[in-house]
Parts: sequence; structure tokens; C-alpha cells
Amino acid sequence: MRISVETSCLVVVDVQERLAPAVDGGERVIENAGWLIKIAREVAVPLLVTEQYPKGLGHTVQALRSLLVDDEVMEKVHFSFMDSDPIRRQLASLGRRQIVVVGTEAHVCVLQSALGLLSEGYEVFVVADAVSSRRPADAEVALQRLRDEGVRVVTREMVAFEWMNRAGTDTFRRISKKYIR
Repeated sequence: MRISVETSCLVVVDVQERLAPAVDGGERVIENAGWLIKIAREVAVPLLVTEQYPKGLGHTVQALRSLLVDDEVMEKVHFSFMDSDPIRRQLASLGRRQIVVVGTEAHVCVLQSALGLLSEGYEVFVVADAVSSRRPADAEVALQRLRDEGVRVVTREMVAFEWMNRAGTDTFRRISKKYIR
């Protein structure tokens, strides 16, 4: 199953000011999430960003926040964003059945959200090089559990190339020049 620009959505989970510095490879997660946000914009894939209890964990890190518009960011208190009715409704309103997930923490909010998406019949793709946890072992076990549960674990370039679909187009040339090294 390939990821399609017509049927997918990017969800950035809880990459927040007070949490990101504690996450193993946090800068990599921020960089790769930002890279995917920029490419999503290039190919017109909608996006949604969640913030877990921002009063305590702060808002989305500035490096990502600067790439967003306010109505793309939604607050939550449940670990799974699928347990938040406003987020579930917003996601459903997009009409996309493939959900590409990046963010933190892999073993908590990413895992529980991905499982919630699966239970609602979504096709779920977790981007391995754009998720992490405070402890590497937690992220590693989370990715294995996600695979075992039927989530497709991918990389950022897999997503980008599947969104582009083919070489020789203006979109491919533009993205290749700006983002693919």
C-alpha cells in the first residue's frame, strides 16, 4: 500500500517546548517533522498538529510553529488524539483515510494515537525517523509494537517519494532541488 497525496494527511503529535529537549534525538524529530510539513505544503497534503496539555508542556516548538497556521493546531489531554472528540471530528472532516504520523513520545501519544486510528479503520504510517521518546528503548519497542499491530513504519523519504509518485514533473523537480540531498 502506497501513500497518496489524494488520500493522506500528516499529523504532528506533541512536539512541544518543554518535552522536546528531553526526547532522545529531539532535534532530529523536529528537523524531520519540519521537512515533512514543508513537503506536505508543496504537494497540498493537509496537516493537523496536536499539543498535549500545553499549559504544562508548552506549545509546539517554534521551529515547527513557524510553519503552521493556527487552525491546524489542536490541544488535547488524552494521550491518544483519537480520544479527543474535536480532533476526531477535524480529522474526519478532512476526508483522508491514510494518516502519516510524526512526533513524540513514540511509546505514549504516538503509539496510542496510531492504535486509535487503526481501530477506526484508518491506514496508519508512522515515520520512524521523525518519532522518538525520552528513552531510546521505549521508542524502539513502540515501533516494533506498532509493526506488530499493523501500522506501517516508514521513513521521511518514503513518504516524500510516495507523495511525489513520479520523476520528471515540476513538483518532483521543485522538491528534489529544495529538499532531497
